[in-house]
Parts: sequence; structure tokens; C-alpha cells
Amino acid sequence: MKRLILMRHAKTEPWHESVDDHGRALVERGFTDAAAVGAELTSRGWLPDSALVSTARRARETWKAVSADWGEIPAILDEAMYLAAPQTIDAVLSASSPAGTLIVVGHNPGLHEFACMLDRRGPPGNPYAHDRLFEKFPTGCVALFEAGEEVVYHSSAFQLVDIIRPRDLEDED
Repeated sequence: MKRLILMRHAKTEPWHESVDDHGRALVERGFTDAAAVGAELTSRGWLPDSALVSTARRARETWKAVSADWGEIPAILDEAMYLAAPQTIDAVLSASSPAGTLIVVGHNPGLHEFACMLDRRGPPGNPYAHDRLFEKFPTGCVALFEAGEEVVYHSSAFQLVDIIRPRDLEDED
């Protein structure tokens, strides 16, 4: 794997008694934000070769919206990624280790903690992105990590390149 994109699901409806957490859907803003992030990844040349997506509805809808203009990209829906802890995400990636660029669509707090863990373990990366990563990881946010060369996944191989938040993309308009 050369590149790893970690994406938190986009903005979703709040939890309420008539819907279970796994079934919560994106709101209109979530679809818009995910599409904007997808366009930004395209403009940067960060198109994934494969995806690992939580089975939760909000994660699946985020994947569909972010990837709408990318063509056919194989996606694995993995129940283990639903509300996964950092150790679980690390174990799933260690077991699969796909080549090229992988996008992971998941949930906080585990995904944020995992991104922070990668940043701490890997070579020094973008200091501005580091500060932003440790500040917060809002809905629709992506963290871009890159290895120096194509490697079998190991958490210490990836360097933080950048953070993209949907709000950043609004400011560019």
C-alpha cells in the first residue's frame, strides 16, 4: 500500500428512538460534503484503488457519495469496522494490506484515534496537518497518509500528508 485515506462518515441525522444507530442516514449536507471531498480528492490525484467501509448506513452512503464520479472501485463492507476501535482498524488493515491507495470509511472516536496513532508512529509529516488532526476530526473529514514506497501495511510506515475538512472546501468558494 502506498497511500491510505481515512474518512469519517459525513453529517448524519441525530440518533433518535425510532432508528437504531447502525441505520442512521446522511442528511442533505452529508451528501453534499461527501461529494465535495470526493471532488477534492480527485483534483489532488488521490483516487483509491479499493475501499474498506463500515456496514453502517451512514458509512455506506458516504462511500457512495464520495466515490460517485470515480467509476468502479472495489469496496469491502466490513462489520468489524462499525464503531471500530483503533486496534481493530489496525488489525483489519494488517490482515488485508491491499496495494495502491486504500480509503477507509468509518466512525469516531476509533477512526480519529487510529489517525492520531498513525501520525505518532510514522515519520514526521505535515506539522500543520498534525495540529489540525489532533484538534478534531469532524464528520466528512479525511486524513491523507502516504508511505515512501509501496509497502505491506504497517502502522509506522505512513506519514501524514494533509487533512481535508468539508468546511475548508466551503471557504474556497
